[in-house]
Amino acid sequence: MSPVLAGVLQMLALIVALGLAYRPLGDYMAGVYSSKKHLRVEKWIYKAIGADPSTEMRWPAYLRGVLAFSLVSVLFLYLLQRVQGALPGSLGFSSIDPDQAFNTAASFVANTNWQSYYGEQAMGHVVQTGGLAVQNFLSASVGIAVAVALVRGFARSRTGELGNFWADLVRGTVRILLPIAAIAAVVLVACGAIQNFSGIHEVGQFSGGSQQWNGGAVASQEAIKELGTNGGGYFNANSAHPFENPTGFSNLFEIFLILVIPFALTRTFGRMVGSLKQGYAILATMVTIWIGFTALMMWTEFHHGGPAFDIAGGAMEGKENRFGIAGSSIFSVATTLTSTGAVNSFHSSYTGFGGGITMLGMQLGEIAPGGTGSGLYGMLIMAIIAVFIAGLMVGRTPEYLGKKIGTRQIKFAALYILITPALVLCFTAAAMALPTPGHSMTNSGAHGFSEILYAYTSGANNNGSAFAGLNADTQWFNTTIGLAMLLGRFLPMVFVLALAGSLAEQQPVPATAGTLRTEKPLFTGLLVGTILIITGLTYFPALALGPLAEGLAS
Repeated sequence: MSPVLAGVLQMLALIVALGLAYRPLGDYMAGVYSSKKHLRVEKWIYKAIGADPSTEMRWPAYLRGVLAFSLVSVLFLYLLQRVQGALPGSLGFSSIDPDQAFNTAASFVANTNWQSYYGEQAMGHVVQTGGLAVQNFLSASVGIAVAVALVRGFARSRTGELGNFWADLVRGTVRILLPIAAIAAVVLVACGAIQNFSGIHEVGQFSGGSQQWNGGAVASQEAIKELGTNGGGYFNANSAHPFENPTGFSNLFEIFLILVIPFALTRTFGRMVGSLKQGYAILATMVTIWIGFTALMMWTEFHHGGPAFDIAGGAMEGKENRFGIAGSSIFSVATTLTSTGAVNSFHSSYTGFGGGITMLGMQLGEIAPGGTGSGLYGMLIMAIIAVFIAGLMVGRTPEYLGKKIGTRQIKFAALYILITPALVLCFTAAAMALPTPGHSMTNSGAHGFSEILYAYTSGANNNGSAFAGLNADTQWFNTTIGLAMLLGRFLPMVFVLALAGSLAEQQPVPATAGTLRTEKPLFTGLLVGTILIITGLTYFPALALGPLAEGLAS
């Protein structure tokens, strides 16, 4: 079987699996966030934290809950790393330095999981399982909660109430993430991923010394790492490591975990607003971009550029033989079009255009299908922008789902789409202008610029993958990327929740003959075009200096 055909068959298998899970999972999540009943374990949690799940919140109160919970999470994870040396199960590792502890705490709470450390050489069992893995669940649940709050803003009228953050947080964790992750962990163990609390083992003697590996609860962390679109690996090699991703089947299964909740949330959206067709339109937009990017990546990486490429069957540098070009390409697009950041190959080793595709996927805002929750609310923001543009073209007040998109709403949407590019481009410019950050680049020229642009794109968009080649474990990068991750995660949430509150207060307007039909293929095309044009206008100059220049020169 040719490698290209193998890649096509993998994509077809993945599409079928996602299609089978789409309806039941989407409907189940809609039921979870619409239910008035509370499980017994949820009542215990509410009592422990002193929350009343029946109290409805307006958007400022909902936002305060998000920010307060996330602040406590950052402080807890920071302190856990700082005292690691005194904890049992530390495997002899010392406490984490302050700048790296801040970076890691910000990273995992912001659902970014950027790692400027070697996981198997820095973190013991307590920090890995009691700190990092816990935040993998909670940060993902926060993202879904914010998305659900925005959906309620569309679904409700003449009220500013968006639900209860604490109830949404607990339900997302207990009813959705925990049970699916538990099943996924069992599957990964069956595939060969390790799950233990063993210490460090010497696995071989070599002329230059010995090689050592430590065990860990890898399968369980791998499951929520992908399911929650987190991405932080137990080992430095991430999903290229055989302890995390042993086989071709586990590779495809992990891609499925990455995509299943973000895609299914479009069904949840359609169910909660009372129009499944609206959810299908958003889904069609996500799928169009995802398939297009995957096809372009596979074409780029399979494109032969000389005898070495001919012999290898394509650009195999930096890729695992277990997965090949197809499995690596599908994984890299899935992980950069979502906020996952996991890698099963090194993006720095891709062709110039291939590396640019991974970067552009993040710069779209990671909305195809995006992260758990963040992908849906990011796409809905873009839908509002598209409706506004359509309204300008026909001279009519734009409407979306029966809600008027006025000055206030478009300001919130505009601020949302501006904040992340501002963080990426300003931090990149500062790093290139100052003398010290440039010393961290392994490469010079266009590829070296791509290393830094990719780092801030990954951090501000809450992706967490690395281009490789950049030494990010410095005070400058730990601090600035940490700030980019926190600002890139929580400032957009401010605008999302403010927008949700303004929509919930409106009285729905009836559809007329002049109303834009946002459930039709025409709107899907408009939305895809809007996303690509806005991203292109924002990032093209920077991309031209990095991956485009490298690709054209090769």
